[in-house]
Amino acid sequence: RQANELLDECKEELRKERIPFDEKIRTGMMMETPAAVLLAEEFANMVDFFSIGTNDLTQYMLAVDRGNTKISALYDSFHPAVIRAIATIISAGHKAGIPVGMCGEFAGDERAIRLLLGLGLDEFSVNSGSVALVKHLIRNSTLTKCQTLAQKVQKETTAEAIRDCVEAEEWK
Repeated sequence: RQANELLDECKEELRKERIPFDEKIRTGMMMETPAAVLLAEEFANMVDFFSIGTNDLTQYMLAVDRGNTKISALYDSFHPAVIRAIATIISAGHKAGIPVGMCGEFAGDERAIRLLLGLGLDEFSVNSGSVALVKHLIRNSTLTKCQTLAQKVQKETTAEAIRDCVEAEEWK
């Protein structure tokens, strides 16, 4: 709310000074904390898009500092809590009619691409080295099969079981 209010103030200043700007500038929100997940439906009505930052979301959902070598092995984006948080964000975004993108390592993880498609992810933001692989996997997937995988995965209760589901799928 505060960011939108500040943006409105800036727009008004620009109008008063007759400085041209994009009146339809799109605003979005990084979804990276458990609090953001819990309030996703409310936030979706305040912005034009969501971007899920999976590196921070995973760290905060699991209370695991990925930089701490003593516990970093517990950091796992395939954890059911992380998958369910992603699904919640996507669902809230789509319910409000806004697109949901993703950045972070998980968006470029070849094991996750079809799962994310099945959950309804609209945009993948990946490093340049992953673009060709992500495009290939998306182009060679069927949405109904990805959705079936996503439904199956959301019933699992461990990261290992989720990885097993994802890796067991036959895509040929």
